[in-house]
Parts: sequence; structure tokens; C-alpha cells
Amino acid sequence: MALTIVNPTRMELTKLKNQLAVTQRGHRLLKDKQDELIRQFMDLVFETKKLRNDVEELLKTTLQQFKKGRLKLQTKQLIELTSVPFFHLDLTTHKEKSMTVESLKFDLDFDPEIILPHSLSNMPIEFDETLLLSQKLIPLIFALVEAEKKSELYAQEIEKTRRRVNAIEHIMIPEQIALIKDIRTKLADQEMAATIRVMKSKEMIIKKIRASQTK
Repeated sequence: MALTIVNPTRMELTKLKNQLAVTQRGHRLLKDKQDELIRQFMDLVFETKKLRNDVEELLKTTLQQFKKGRLKLQTKQLIELTSVPFFHLDLTTHKEKSMTVESLKFDLDFDPEIILPHSLSNMPIEFDETLLLSQKLIPLIFALVEAEKKSELYAQEIEKTRRRVNAIEHIMIPEQIALIKDIRTKLADQEMAATIRVMKSKEMIIKKIRASQTK
């Protein structure tokens, strides 16, 4: 691991120690964020699984009712029936942010009243059931889409956060620790060299004093 060349001074050592403290604090915060993202992601996974099961079961029941009613109609009646909107639905969207993850939310406004043309007022009861089930099914489908997309975005954010945590833990922190150790070693060498110089100077002075005393 290549070390950054820095000036080995006490001031630089203090600066690097402060940087290391900030880096370690940032690492802890990112790790906490990663743990919380994973916790929320697991909740989303369970929610998505439940929604998918609910959608599949309700869709299966809805299609069964539709097939039963279809058998009681002629092709012309079926075409007329399926070409008519039976209820009104307004759909708007907005964005929701949680844990730095921005996801799309659907706002559904249902008009629960089903209005049939006079020509279709005597349609099979199975189609009544189909319409009622559809009103329950549509919001569930949108909720499932929301949950699946949000899960995907959370997975991406978890991966991005994991890479940042690993980079700090395995690259930045070791490099900063190595730099601090390197500066401490150099400062210790400088102090040792200074001590040796002082001792040599002292020794030379003593020798000169002794030499002058013997004359």
C-alpha cells in the first residue's frame, strides 16, 4: 500500500489523527445506515411477498368468475360488455423519500359506484362479482408495483452503501493509520537523532573542558 508523502511534524500528526477520528465516525454512521437499510429491506421483502400472494389469489378468483360469466354470454354481448368502462379511476403519482431512497407512490381515487348501460343491466351475476373483485384487485396491483420497485431501489442503495463502508474500512482507515504510524516513526527517529546530537555536543564540550584543565 503506497503511503501519501506528508511532512513529518507534530502538527501534521495531530491533523491526521483528527482526520482518522472523522473517518471512523463516518464509517460507524454509514454502517448504521447500512444495517437500517437492510432491516427495512427485509420488511419490504416480506410485504412484497404477501402482496404478490394476495394479488395472485385475487386475480385467480376474478378470472374464474369472469370465465363462468363468459359462458353465459354470446360473443356480441361479451364484446359490448368488455368495451364499457364500469367505474372511474383517477391516478396521480408523487415521490416519497426514506433513508435517502426516493421511490414512486401511486395515489388512486376510486369512484366505487358501478354504472351499467341499460343493455347490460341483466348481465350474469358472475360479472357483478368480477367487477367487485376488480375494484379490490387494482389497488393491490399498484401497491405490489410500488413495493417491488422500492425493494429494487433499496437493494441498489444497500450495495452502494456497502461499497462505501468497505472502501472506508479496508482502504481509507488502514491508509490513515499507516500514515500516522509512519509519521510517529519518523518523529521518533528525529528525536533520537536530536538526542544523539545533543549527547555528542555535550561529550565534545566535556572533552574540551577536560583538555583545557590539563594544560
